[in-house]
Amino acid sequence: MKSWKSFAAMMLASAIVGPLAQAATYPDKPVTLIVPYPPGGATDVVARLIAQRLSDDWKQQVVVNNKPGAGTTIAAEFVARSPGDGYTLYETTAAHTISASLYSRLNYDPIKDFAPVTLTVTIPLVLVTAPGVPAKNLQELITYAKESPNGVTVASTGNGTPQHLTAELFKEKTGAKLVHVPYKGDAPMVTDLMGGQVQMAFVTLSAALPHIKSGKLNAIALAHPRRVEAISNVPTMAEAGMPGFEAATWFGLFGPASLPNDMRQKIYQDVSRIVAQPDVTKMLQDMGGDVNNSSPEEFQKFINAEAARWGEAVKLSGARVD
Repeated sequence: MKSWKSFAAMMLASAIVGPLAQAATYPDKPVTLIVPYPPGGATDVVARLIAQRLSDDWKQQVVVNNKPGAGTTIAAEFVARSPGDGYTLYETTAAHTISASLYSRLNYDPIKDFAPVTLTVTIPLVLVTAPGVPAKNLQELITYAKESPNGVTVASTGNGTPQHLTAELFKEKTGAKLVHVPYKGDAPMVTDLMGGQVQMAFVTLSAALPHIKSGKLNAIALAHPRRVEAISNVPTMAEAGMPGFEAATWFGLFGPASLPNDMRQKIYQDVSRIVAQPDVTKMLQDMGGDVNNSSPEEFQKFINAEAARWGEAVKLSGARVD
């Protein structure tokens, strides 16, 4: 009997000490950071910034692996099925919380199959048009889109992304005739916008900012409650005639659901120190972002609220992906 009790006690101690020891030595090999968009977009830029600083701090390489497509669901499913050992992490956007209500079938649960680590930055969307579009302000654009015989092409970073749903809500509220053209990320979408292959889009401010400043894209209005210093001459949607129309995306770090809490707390604390560094904060603010530093618990509450909010947006817009 004693031997069985001793064995049980040993197993219990091992179960408790094992994860603690694992977190204490983590990481002892390279870590992969999955990004659901192609290189060059805002999500990729933020992920690579964090990956580089983590590599320096951890003395282990943090490698960014881009897995674009299917409105972020390809990358998300890969992460959901990965071991929760801390060596596969996921930097994604608000599109993650939209998936559950947008897709009729998913091979993973966007809430239950992931462990939120931290919300890093929130970036507003800005409505931009290609250089050849004659409209110079919001009301002119709405009129142009209503009167265009074949409609106006509106680009997005993929079905179910905030950019897509925001365009659908815009269409619903204004009666504009819009033809959706999905892309796999910010970079290819912005390239075609500047080239005139598509006519308008709601773009993350970080991705659009340099092209607005260079004159290659026309900024119509910012879907944000206040103007931002980087483009202080661009009105908010409310100022332009659509009060209450606000939209933003965010970038947050996740792991698979089985990621141990001690390890999750360690990753959060390390990333938290990184985004609080003055030069990193400035870089994120220069991208048009509001820097966040939320704990895993705070991020979980945020995720739950976002899923509910975007679920209502999906329902209102009638958007659906089968």
